[in-house]
Amino acid sequence: MVSTTLGLGLTIATLAVFTVAGLLYSRGRVGSVEDLLTARNSTGTGMTTATLIASTMGAWILFSPAEAGAAFGGITAVFGYAVGSAIPLLLFIPVGKRIRELMPSGHSLTEFVLVRFGPAMYGFVLIVSVFYMFVFLAAEMTGIAGALELIAGVPPWQTATVVGGFVLLYTAYGGLVASIFTDTVQTLVILPLLAVGFAAAVVSLGGTGELYRTAMATDPTLLDPGFRPGLEFGLYVVFAILGANMLNQGIWQRVHAADGAATLGRAFGIAALTVIPMVLLSGLFGVAAAGLGLTTPETNSVAFFLVVTEALPDVIAFVVVMLVVLLVMSSADTMFNAISSLVTVDLARIVDIDDDRSLRLTGRAVTVLVAVGAVVIGAQQYSVLALFLTADLFAAAVFVPLIWGLYARSLTEGGALAASLAGLAVGVAYMPTLRGLVATLPGVGGLLPEPAFLPAFLGATLVSAAVTAAATAAGDAAFSFGSLATEIRSFEEPAEPPADESPTTTSEVSD
Repeated sequence: MVSTTLGLGLTIATLAVFTVAGLLYSRGRVGSVEDLLTARNSTGTGMTTATLIASTMGAWILFSPAEAGAAFGGITAVFGYAVGSAIPLLLFIPVGKRIRELMPSGHSLTEFVLVRFGPAMYGFVLIVSVFYMFVFLAAEMTGIAGALELIAGVPPWQTATVVGGFVLLYTAYGGLVASIFTDTVQTLVILPLLAVGFAAAVVSLGGTGELYRTAMATDPTLLDPGFRPGLEFGLYVVFAILGANMLNQGIWQRVHAADGAATLGRAFGIAALTVIPMVLLSGLFGVAAAGLGLTTPETNSVAFFLVVTEALPDVIAFVVVMLVVLLVMSSADTMFNAISSLVTVDLARIVDIDDDRSLRLTGRAVTVLVAVGAVVIGAQQYSVLALFLTADLFAAAVFVPLIWGLYARSLTEGGALAASLAGLAVGVAYMPTLRGLVATLPGVGGLLPEPAFLPAFLGATLVSAAVTAAATAAGDAAFSFGSLATEIRSFEEPAEPPADESPTTTSEVSD
């Protein structure tokens, strides 16, 4: 076990290096609120790919896939998690190109929802999106706090406070510009560290043959590709991650930051291929932990680190500490910026703030509030996977009508809202992590079905899709997609066109 002083010192040193790098890089590059929130059209293929990998593959990949491998279905669950992590990035290629075409000056998904559907759907999506991203951030803080407590005995509140404080420092100052730069550097370090950690663990445990024999002797289902619980997990986690990523403002920011449609397509495609082996490697630690008999129901969420502390020498444990710190930084700064972006853009609409300096200060203040809340929850040490799955359910019920609305002119606000609420009602009724809360409602407890994740996620998504399809077929509206470009403008553009000029139109955009 790494000493507490050394573990905390290494964490602070790593945080300090990247904080200084982010501050220096963003100095002079954040001249407006547009720079702070979108860094529009500024990143090429390499930087866009790197920031996607780093921002979507946070510290959760050291917790959730390993927990899935240890407790939710072995190798089959891990493989499903890996594929499920790649699918949303591939879907973002056509969807991202579409939204860039429709909203060349856009900032967020909620902007699209407000103009495309209306205030009721907008308010609902805003709440779900912020809730998901806040839970994501809290789960990251929970993960890093639990990891350092296990490896180095660092109290959770100290870890959460230190990490939150340093990341807050450079994201509040440099916004998305600083986040993308640090993500790029972090990716170049994270990928080899993960590979080195996995290779060292395999060697220390006697090689792949020995691990296979041990796992088969302990629990053959860990390596059974037809194990039903693993197949079920692999299926519903696809819907969970798909919905969650579609409501992740951090990814939408990077859609707008790419310097063109071709860059977007290449970057998201490469990132999708890269995350598969990353998640697989992490998940195999969970399979190994269960095969070695290291896990219990209380420790499944830290299965990755049980292998680290059992099999690896201190020098490799140091590497793992740095890896988890970098992963948390890469995703935490994304969530800070994403939530700040949503609130800042929406505040400008609601309160009619058009002063650039006031908007930047507001965005930075919101980032501070978000960070404090995430640090407090992160220190409580809830289950990381349970946190993610609960937030994912809400997203799974909402994302279908949003994507549908990018293409279907006849889908109305009422139809989209009805689809989202219907999917959410079905999902919540089956969701194991929410059953206790829902059962307390008068007259509801006896009506609830048996809790299970598979019908919760499939029900939320498929019911939402079915109602969306029915509402589209019955709708008599004809939304003009061209209005998205005229009503959603850059903060640097004047509110009204000059008297001698006509408003920009997008009649060339396909309806």
